[in-house]
This record gives sequence, structure tokens and C-alpha cells, in this order.
Amino acid sequence: MKINQVEELTGIPKKNIRFYEDQKLVSPQRNLSNGYREYSMDDVALLNRIKLFRKLGIPIESIRKMENGEEQLDDCLYRKVHELRAASQNIEQMQAVCQEILSTQACFDNINTEFYLEEIENLEKGGTQFVNAEQENKRHSIVVPIIFAGLIVVLMIALTTLVWYLNSIDPAPFGVVQIFTLIALAVCAGVIYACIERIKEIKGGELDEARHY
Repeated sequence: MKINQVEELTGIPKKNIRFYEDQKLVSPQRNLSNGYREYSMDDVALLNRIKLFRKLGIPIESIRKMENGEEQLDDCLYRKVHELRAASQNIEQMQAVCQEILSTQACFDNINTEFYLEEIENLEKGGTQFVNAEQENKRHSIVVPIIFAGLIVVLMIALTTLVWYLNSIDPAPFGVVQIFTLIALAVCAGVIYACIERIKEIKGGELDEARHY
């Protein structure tokens, strides 16, 4: 069956199905006559298992290990239960601090900031986490492609500048420098485009879509 049919059967967007293929979680057969992917009911069943585990917040790497027999389901779920308990305790602590501030009927300008920061610091020493780890992870995921793209663009600019400088000292055959410059510009444009698309995927891709299926 085609990917459109798989999307209808599983409720998983095509973008995420391809993402799971890129992650080597699903490997549909190829039609030898046209090269198109041909999904089986086994692939659909596997995608539904992935859907279940992603609904439960199981990381991709853990799913891969279970699929490859490197980790048992029980171990994975016990670890997840522990994480959820810790997260629940963190939420309860944050809720308690919010309720405490509400009970004082404080305003933005006169809240006892030092007192609550000290209270939060003491709670963090006890193991409570007040940072939204999901947002931090997504921010980190976005920063990485930006840094990579920036480095590539800077490298291309530096190489192009060096080529033009050397050409001014010892001119190369006509057109060589211009061709190199065009190639460098094309590389920069491609990297920037890929970076933008990757950021779009991170913001609205599998990380967010997992909540909806």
C-alpha cells in the first residue's frame, strides 16, 4: 500500500512516517518496477506501536533499542514511570509555589522575589526541576542547525575571499574564479534553505505532531 493509505490507517502524518523511516524504525519494501515504497500490514502494525510509545513519551532511541532487541519493554516502561513520577513531583512543587504567591495577593511590582527565589533554590537542591526541559531541548535542537549553517556560510565566504585575493595576485584562467564564486553562493543558499526547513521540522514536526496521534 502507498503512504497515503498508511496515513489514513494509522493517523500518523506522512512527514512523521518518513521521519521514522529516516530513523530506521520502519523499512518498507521498494517496488522493483518503479522504486516506490510499498507498505505492508506489518509496517502499519509497527507504526502503530511507534505511535503508542511516542504517545507515552518514549524516546526514539529507546524504541529503536526495543525493536532491535537491545532493551526490554519492561525496563523501558519502568524507567518512564520513574521519570513521570519525578516530573509529577516537580509540577506539584511548582504548583505549590504558585499557590503560595497567589495567597499573598502580591502584584508584579511588589512580589517578594528574593524570598521565592531562595525557596526555589532550596527546592532545586532537593531535586526539584523548575526548568521546562522540553522547551530547552527544542531550543537546543534549533540552535544546532543554525550554528552548523553559520559555520558553513562563514567558511564559504572565507574561501571565496581567499580565491579572489589570490586571483588578484596571480590571475586564474577567465571564468574559474567566477564559477567557484557561483558554486560557493549555491552552497550557502542550499545550507541556509536546509537550515530553515530543519527549523520548521523541529518547530512543527515529529516532536509536536507526536502529541496529536
